[in-house]
Amino acid sequence: MATPTIAANAYANLARVLENSGAGKGSEPSGQSFASLLKDTVGSVLESGRKSDAQTVAMAAGKANVMDVVTAVADTDVAVSTLVSVRDRVIAAYEDIMKMPI
Repeated sequence: MATPTIAANAYANLARVLENSGAGKGSEPSGQSFASLLKDTVGSVLESGRKSDAQTVAMAAGKANVMDVVTAVADTDVAVSTLVSVRDRVIAAYEDIMKMPI
C-alpha cells in the first residue's frame, strides 16, 4: 500500500521531470526530446526495481531491515504504476489522433 510519503515523493519527482522537460512553456523548444525523457524514466524505473531486488536479497541474507525492503518495494510499485499510467495515456492520445479526420 502506498503511503502519503511515497505519493508525495512520486509527485515531487514528476514535478521535477516536468520542470526539466520544459512542459508548460508554450512552443519554446526544450532541451530534451520525448524519446530521451521516456528512456530516462524507464531507466529510473528499472533502477528502482534493481534496488528493490538488492534489498530483498540482502534481507534474505539477514543483512537488511524489513522496513527498508518494504519501502524499496513500495517505491518500485509506485514507479511502475506511474509508468503504466503514462503508457496508457500515450496510447489513448495516439488512438485519439488516429481517429481524427484528415
